[in-house]
Amino acid sequence: MHFGLTDEQEMIVATVRDFVEREIYPHEAAVERSGEVPQEIAQEIKRKVIGLGFYACNFPEEVGGAGLGHLDFALVERELGRGSMALTHFFGRPQNILMACEGDQRDRYLLPAVRGERMDALAMTEPDAGSDVRGMKTTARRDGGDWVLNGTKHFISGADHADFFIVFVATGEDQTAHGPKKRISCFLVDRGHPGFIVRAGYDSVSHRGYKNCILEFDDCRLPDAQLLGEVDGGFAVMNEWLYATRITVATMSVGRARRVFDLALAHAAERRQFGQPIGRFQGVSFQIADMITEIDASDWLTLSSAWRLDQGLPANREIASAKLYATEMLARVTDAALQIHGGMGLMSDLPIERFWRDARVERIWDGTSEIQRHIIGRELLRPLGS
Repeated sequence: MHFGLTDEQEMIVATVRDFVEREIYPHEAAVERSGEVPQEIAQEIKRKVIGLGFYACNFPEEVGGAGLGHLDFALVERELGRGSMALTHFFGRPQNILMACEGDQRDRYLLPAVRGERMDALAMTEPDAGSDVRGMKTTARRDGGDWVLNGTKHFISGADHADFFIVFVATGEDQTAHGPKKRISCFLVDRGHPGFIVRAGYDSVSHRGYKNCILEFDDCRLPDAQLLGEVDGGFAVMNEWLYATRITVATMSVGRARRVFDLALAHAAERRQFGQPIGRFQGVSFQIADMITEIDASDWLTLSSAWRLDQGLPANREIASAKLYATEMLARVTDAALQIHGGMGLMSDLPIERFWRDARVERIWDGTSEIQRHIIGRELLRPLGS
C-alpha cells in the first residue's frame, strides 16, 4: 500500500494552505470581534479563488469545475479547516446536489453556482426535525399546477449570503408497519420569492461570523420547474449527492486540529517554568504525544474513506467512523491545547479559546456523534441479520 501523496496532491495542499495563511488568517481576529465578514473581503476572497482555479473544485470539468476526486477534495477541505469558516465559506464549494439539475435549471442554478455568480444554501433541518429528516413538518402540496410550501427551517448555514436555497420538504406520507413515513421532495427556491423570507438565526458560540438563519415559507407557490429530481425522490437525490458531506466535517476537523497542535507544540517548547521548557515535563509531553497520534489517526481514517469513494467501494461505515472520530478528536486536542497554554489559553488575545469553542459544534452538525455510532453499528450488524 502506498500512503504518500502524488506531486499533484502535494501541490493542492501547498496552494490551499498558502492561500489560507495569506488571505484568511489576517482577517480572522476582526471577524471574531465583529461577528461579520465585510462584503468587500468576501468578494475579494471569492475573486482570488476563482483566479486560482479552485472555485467549485468539487465539480466536474464538464460544468466548469476543477474535477477533483473525493480524496483530492478532502485535502482541500483539510487545509481550509485551518481557517475561519466564516471566511473560507467564500472559497466556494457549492453543494454537489446541484449536479441533479436538469434542463433550464442548469443555466439558472448549476452553472452560475460553479462560476461563482450565485451562492447556494442547503435547507433540511427544522426546529422539530434535526437528525430525524423524515420527521420534517415543512410541506409542499399540490394546488392546481403548482406546489405550495409551508413551514420553517432553521440552523441553515450560509443562508445570509445565499442567492437560492436547496430545500427538502414533505410531499406526502405512507403508512408502514413502523408508522407513518414521510415522502420527501427537493425544491430550488430563490431568495426574495413571494411567500419566502430569510430571518437572522441564533447567536452561536461556535464559528462567529458563519451565520445560521431561519427560513419561513408561508404559502410559497412554486412551479414544477423548481423541483430538483423527481416528486417524492428527495431521498434518492440526497443519497446520491450528499453522501460524502460528513467527510468535509472530518477533514476540516483534522486541519483545525493540526493548526491548534502547532500552536501548542510551539508553546510547549518556548514557555519556561521551573527553569526549563514546559514540554520537558511528562505532564505536557505526554499530552503532545497523544494529540499528534490522534490527529494522524483521524487524518488517515478520513482520507481512506474518501479514497474508498474514489474506488467505487462501499464507504458509509468508514465515513461515519471518520466523522465520529475526527470531531471527537478535535474536542480533545483543543481542550489539551488550552490546558497547555494555561490561563492565557482562555484569553481572546490568543486564538486557542476560539478553536475550543468552535470545536463543539462539529459533533452535532451533519449528523451527531450518536447518529454516526448508529450508522456504524447498523452497518456491522445488518450482514449478521441483526
